[in-house]
Amino acid sequence: AELEEEMKRLKLELKQTLDMYNETCRKQAREIDHLKSEEACKLEEAKEAQVAAHAMVEKEKQKCKAALEVARMAQQIAELESQKRKRVEQKFLHEAEEMKKAQDAFACSTIPYRRYSIDEIEAATNYFSNSKKIGEGGYGPVYKAYLDHTAVAIKVLRSDMSQGQTQFQQELDVLNRLRHPNVVLLLGACPEYGCLVYEYMENGSLEDRLFCKNRSPPIPWPARFRIAAEIAAALHFFHRSRPEPIVHRDLKPANILLDTNYKSKISDVGLARLVPASVSDSVTQFIMTSAAGTFCYIDPEYQQTGMLNPKSDIYSLGIMLLQIITARPPMGLTHHVERSIEKGNFDDILDPSVNDWPLEEALSFAKLALKCCELRRKDRPDLGSDILPELERLKDFALDYRRRGRFTSRPTSSQESLAVTEEVRRGISDNQSDKVP
Repeated sequence: AELEEEMKRLKLELKQTLDMYNETCRKQAREIDHLKSEEACKLEEAKEAQVAAHAMVEKEKQKCKAALEVARMAQQIAELESQKRKRVEQKFLHEAEEMKKAQDAFACSTIPYRRYSIDEIEAATNYFSNSKKIGEGGYGPVYKAYLDHTAVAIKVLRSDMSQGQTQFQQELDVLNRLRHPNVVLLLGACPEYGCLVYEYMENGSLEDRLFCKNRSPPIPWPARFRIAAEIAAALHFFHRSRPEPIVHRDLKPANILLDTNYKSKISDVGLARLVPASVSDSVTQFIMTSAAGTFCYIDPEYQQTGMLNPKSDIYSLGIMLLQIITARPPMGLTHHVERSIEKGNFDDILDPSVNDWPLEEALSFAKLALKCCELRRKDRPDLGSDILPELERLKDFALDYRRRGRFTSRPTSSQESLAVTEEVRRGISDNQSDKVP
């Protein structure tokens, strides 16, 4: 019995020992599994860190590569700009040389104007008699006289004009180098005494005729359309002048003269400027120290900035075109015309002295003029490609109208001129005073 008890006790102890051993083994196994899990997590984190580091390295490599590419492109651009600048400089030098050659050649080829002595001028004007005086402008008095058995207009520089000599020389230079059917013809000069001799324009200025000065009859609308096209053609000739384009700077009805057949000619180019050809396009501008021109006609952008280019004349042309169809003063004219179009009573703003306006064509004329009067120079139409073709179209329309109404067969140009003159002159009194050129 004692032996059995001892065996039971030993078995119990053995069982307890085995249980403790198994528990210890399980505990060790759990710890080993936990360690394995931690090691696996650390390994995964290490792998992720390695991948991230590799990605960062690749990203930095790409950044470095991109930076190198940008630097390479910048270097190429700098080289191209340098080459372009050299080409531009070479082109500019070449153009300057060519311009100088052209100017020298032009100076050699220009037909010299007729030089009159002061004795001839005094004899023709009866010593500047008031009886010969037909006008007074900002430049000085104007006299009607006869030289070489031809009626002429003589402008005389006032002695008190500080800028007069500059304007005199400018007008002499410009008119002496230009010949155009719609530019007043310079016949000669007496430079020593500031006298300019022009062809005499029988019907005075467009301004006088639009406002019916001396009770002259109104200009019929076909003649107005033709005059507008003639002015644009002459202005286009100015702007295409070579070697340097010419900007008139003082375009207005008072500076448009009409001959005996009401053919229009631009005059008073004393404020004109020769704009370097390299800065005469519609984008580039030529900077003047001060703006010149006549209030209400001067380009607002030129007035504010002093920057001059051929489109400065387009604004003045637009104001003058509006005056041609309305016979109104220039102040606020664009606003009045725009309002009349918006309100649908455009016909009310047309010159009432003409009672047979073709409204559709007159409206096209007005809209073109308003485009010319845009405040921003870049918004104004191009003279050669936009303005002149439209005015030529309207002139042709007027010509067709006149042919249908007056002629049964195709008229000659002389017949047309005589017809216009006859219509315009109807009602002019025999004692109408001389007109100012």
